[in-house]
Amino acid sequence: MTTTVRIPDRLEQMLAQYCVETRRSKSEVIIELLEQRFSTGPAEKSPYEIACEAGFIGSFASEKASTIPTKERVKAAIREKHGRSA
Repeated sequence: MTTTVRIPDRLEQMLAQYCVETRRSKSEVIIELLEQRFSTGPAEKSPYEIACEAGFIGSFASEKASTIPTKERVKAAIREKHGRSA
């Protein structure tokens, strides 16, 4: 099967140079790289995805949350942490 791909000039030059140095065709190199890429299996989960699944990221309802806006709760927590009064 024939597939046409447009690649940037600098990448084309790098590929051509590599092929000359290794005495291989562009097709051989591209096929090998694609096989490597797709044989590794599914991509690993990001740290964010892992944290979401573990329940570290998200929110929960509380009595404070329903009466005090989030912005105000954050400001109060910062003031409390640094010993400042309102």
